[in-house]
Order: sequence, then C-alpha cells, then structure tokens
Amino acid sequence: MLKDVTEVLVAPDTYQVSPEPVLLIAELHGALALCLHDEGRGVGGLLHLRFVGGSGRPSDVTDNTLSSVLVVLDRFKRGVIGNSTRRDGIQARILAHALPPTEAGEPSASLVDLIRADLADGKIKCGTQMTRRAESVRVCFQPFEGRVWISRNHDTAS
Repeated sequence: MLKDVTEVLVAPDTYQVSPEPVLLIAELHGALALCLHDEGRGVGGLLHLRFVGGSGRPSDVTDNTLSSVLVVLDRFKRGVIGNSTRRDGIQARILAHALPPTEAGEPSASLVDLIRADLADGKIKCGTQMTRRAESVRVCFQPFEGRVWISRNHDTAS
C-alpha cells in the first residue's frame, strides 16, 4: 500500500504537522489522536493527547490541565490551518482509545467533547470514533492527503 514513505511516530502529548507525503503514527492507549487536514493548503497534522485516566473522562482534571490542553490545541490548529479564515476545506477526525469502563458513575464530559466543542467554535466539523478495549490502537495518518485509518497490525508500510 505505502512504499518508501517516511514514518513519523508522534509521541503522547505532542503533535506533528507536515505538508509532505509522510505517514504520521500514534500508538493510542488511553489517548486520542486528532487528525486535522487543510485540503486547500495540502497540510495536515496529528495531535496525540493522553487522557488523565484510562477511561477518557477528565474526572480529576484541573483548570490548569484543561488550559494547557487548549493552548496545545490552538498551536496545533495554527500549524495546520495557519491564519486562514476559510473552514470549508478543513477536515477533522478524532480517534480515541479508552480502557473498558470500570465504574458506572463516570462523568459525562470528556476530553473528546472539549476538543469537539473547540473545533465547532471555529466552524470545523469533526467526526469521532471511540474504541474501548484493553489492547492499544495504532492510528495512521497521511497529512498531505488527509487519509486516516486504524492499523490492524504494526506493519503500516506494506
């Protein structure tokens, strides 16, 4: 499928932005990947954020934690979108991995909800896929084309 493409592993709590035909990869375990693509500029990026707990719910998140997430999210969006005010060519997708629920009384808001609300404020539509399982998930994203998928095995360049 993908041959001779540079693979870039995006570490937790960091992001990568590229206009080049590379493959951005995030290993999700109690984390999410926000894949953002500006079709008009041919630029895309992957933001890899860990949940505070494995459930995906910010039950013990402080205002400082949420504030720092929003700062990183803003920097990431500026890296992909720049100063453009046109939002019709922007594609966003959140792929999240949370551990199976352990308690019935989880809070109703999540980090995914926070990011979706922030994107909606900027008039960016966002699809979301949440996976709850014990095994990690590998997200692969081609920022130049805006293609995103979950790899079933760890051989992404075959």
